[in-house]
Amino acid sequence: MLSKKASCDSHGQDSSYFLGWQEYEKNPYDPVQNPNGIIQMGLAENQLSFDLVESWLATNPDALELKRNGGSVFRELALFQDYHGFPAFKNELVEFMAEMRGNRVKFDPNNLVLTAGSTSANETLMFCLAEPGEAFLLPTPYYPGFDRDLKWRTGVEIVPIQCTSENGFKITAPALEEAYQRAQEFNLKVKGVLVTNPSNPLGTTMTTLELNHLIDFAVAKEIHIISDEIYSGTVFNSPSFVSIVEAVTERNLEDTELWNRVHIVYSLSKDLGLPGFRVGMIYSNNQTVVSAATKMSSFGLVSSQTQYMLSQMLKDKKFTANYLKENQKRLRKRRQMFVCGLKGAGIRCLKSNAGLFCWVDMRHLLKSNTFEAEKELWMKVVCEFGLNISPGSSCHCSEPGWFRMCFANMSEDTLDVAMQRVKALVEPTMVHQSVVSKSTWLQTKWVFQLASYDREPDR
Repeated sequence: MLSKKASCDSHGQDSSYFLGWQEYEKNPYDPVQNPNGIIQMGLAENQLSFDLVESWLATNPDALELKRNGGSVFRELALFQDYHGFPAFKNELVEFMAEMRGNRVKFDPNNLVLTAGSTSANETLMFCLAEPGEAFLLPTPYYPGFDRDLKWRTGVEIVPIQCTSENGFKITAPALEEAYQRAQEFNLKVKGVLVTNPSNPLGTTMTTLELNHLIDFAVAKEIHIISDEIYSGTVFNSPSFVSIVEAVTERNLEDTELWNRVHIVYSLSKDLGLPGFRVGMIYSNNQTVVSAATKMSSFGLVSSQTQYMLSQMLKDKKFTANYLKENQKRLRKRRQMFVCGLKGAGIRCLKSNAGLFCWVDMRHLLKSNTFEAEKELWMKVVCEFGLNISPGSSCHCSEPGWFRMCFANMSEDTLDVAMQRVKALVEPTMVHQSVVSKSTWLQTKWVFQLASYDREPDR
């Protein structure tokens, strides 16, 4: 006899996003041991700047060896610590968050709640802000894991805000209103909107216009805004990143009700490339939310050792400034390599300026404009060509043929192999299409709305 929660299939594990991972784990690529294995392009992980962190640790051994001024702090850290977190660590975190935003906004460490990663942070906010059966609106496409993180244990529903390629998947006021009305039709009380900024899977930062649409909507409907900003330090091209707190502050809304309904989720998993350290956080000006979330954090604490080591690292402002600058430089270079490789295979991407992935347009490779055809192509890519990528349907995209492909979790050599496999995938299609007349070719979907794509310089 098991609980309904344990025996039901609402976890979302049957999503193609997770199924692709399962295939990869059965046959992972290794350049020497398994050169024909599956290359992992479904993992949004930053491995480009490990050397910077490792270099800092090598020159600051006290942090890793749990010492202070040469003396051991092991016993101090090994004993029980309450769930409020180390004040020194929280102070460094809010300064790091401000640094990434050009110090245009400041954060109060008393409004910060530590969690075991952003997954825990997002779920905790769902518990704090909504009852089972109430809803949050999310713009599509969105991170597939949200179907698990937000819904599985909380019972909260997700209603999609349908965004399309016609405007580069940007959020519009009509789309927000349509999603709200759809929720009303299903008798779902809307408690808020959750966005990822920069976007996962689009790799784009929200524009000022989008942020203002979001703010106006939240004010009019008297609902919450959750801004998941875990990729804020990965912005490598203009336009620059604007946090929801900055957008609200610029409109002088600090003394309004909205100020207490704006919440930020952040972590060190993406920007510092430390997902295994499980450092996430909630930032909120709502003291009731902070108090409740702090109590809930006892179910997923950040270890004392981790807090101590990272507080020493983040205290080194010279290191953090250099890391952010160099990491963004490396991401920009890697993305350009990736996009140029795809372009060589006749594939284009949505123009992006952040993140560890690209939103890739493979609509011209579909046999038909259907999600069945997308699934067929996805299975072919994974099983025949050994690339685990995430299909748009797993991200609830309304248009078949889009895929998320990650580029920062592998070496340049592995990326070269991946691009060779992409070209091998496309070549038979291109041969077939070469017999199509020029007039018909110019009408195919992959050249439609070219303005929303990257136009990389020829090299």
